[in-house]
Amino acid sequence: MPGPRTVVAVAVAGAAVLVRRALRRRIEVSPLWPLPALEVPVSGRPRPRALRLPVARHERVADGVVQLRLEGMDLPRWEPGAHLDLVLPSGLVRQYSLCGDPEDTSSYTVATRLVEDGRGGSREVHERLREGMEVEVRGPRNRFPLVAAPAYVFVAGGIGITPVLPMLRALPEGADWRLLYGGRTRASMPFLEEIEKLDRARVTVVARDEDGLPDLDALFAGLAPDTAVYCCGPDGLMAAVEARVPRGRTVHLERFTAPASGADDASFEVELRRSGRTVTVPAGTSVLAAVRAELPDTLYSCEQGFCGTCQQRVLEGEIEHRDELLTDAERDDSMLICVSRTRGGRIVLDL
Repeated sequence: MPGPRTVVAVAVAGAAVLVRRALRRRIEVSPLWPLPALEVPVSGRPRPRALRLPVARHERVADGVVQLRLEGMDLPRWEPGAHLDLVLPSGLVRQYSLCGDPEDTSSYTVATRLVEDGRGGSREVHERLREGMEVEVRGPRNRFPLVAAPAYVFVAGGIGITPVLPMLRALPEGADWRLLYGGRTRASMPFLEEIEKLDRARVTVVARDEDGLPDLDALFAGLAPDTAVYCCGPDGLMAAVEARVPRGRTVHLERFTAPASGADDASFEVELRRSGRTVTVPAGTSVLAAVRAELPDTLYSCEQGFCGTCQQRVLEGEIEHRDELLTDAERDDSMLICVSRTRGGRIVLDL
């Protein structure tokens, strides 16, 4: 018969197993654990838990562009315009638009262009991911939904065709639409063959090395008031589209870069309450950069306000939110320090 010490040891070991299981479930429910998984996000839906999916296909679909097919079973459904967060093997988090079939619940398809002077995420997708490897996936999330409208104009630049392609497939028969698809060269433009099989009277393809820059003024001349304009591509293209669309029309943009700093951005102080330090955030510098100069182990990943890794609790101060992720409830007392700032001269973080 086991003695008292043996019984206690068995009980402690059993309790430890239960605690580890509970902790694992908590992390799965909230990827940002120990921050809470809040119930009512801006989208009106709870954040889906992360999945691990195998890379079933890794193929080149244009110069500098790789397409990934991730397979699973009963995957969460999505609508045109949605994107996934991919947690890469290095821990970097990057966002990629879904460009496959929304009705296919057995796979997700995304594509990414290699950014030679980028921060490493696209290079990792191109050079380190291989067929058979698993990748963590969060989402889908949609901040670029296709709205009902009497007419549409789509403008896509290069890899910006990825969210637009499912939209074109989803348009009802007889819909009034036009597409301008531009790129550096025809060889660099993914899915060009599929695009050119669409209604040629509605599609304009512009390769800069052959045709020069697209004529946006001609595209938007006589634009009907209720036309929905969608644009995804380089920042310069999106800025040009915003500048040329007639007033009163709504432009839907898909960005995967942080908002540019405003001309009125000013320096301010951040108190790190638990660390007993205060740092100055100069104009043009992120809170994250200033904080990491004092606390190098502060977690971060995308630096674009999309992944949530750098979310921090705010104890005092008025927040100017510039992210694309936080829910209304989270915005009350937390911020993503990679992009957001303060409306006052001082803010206090629980760091």
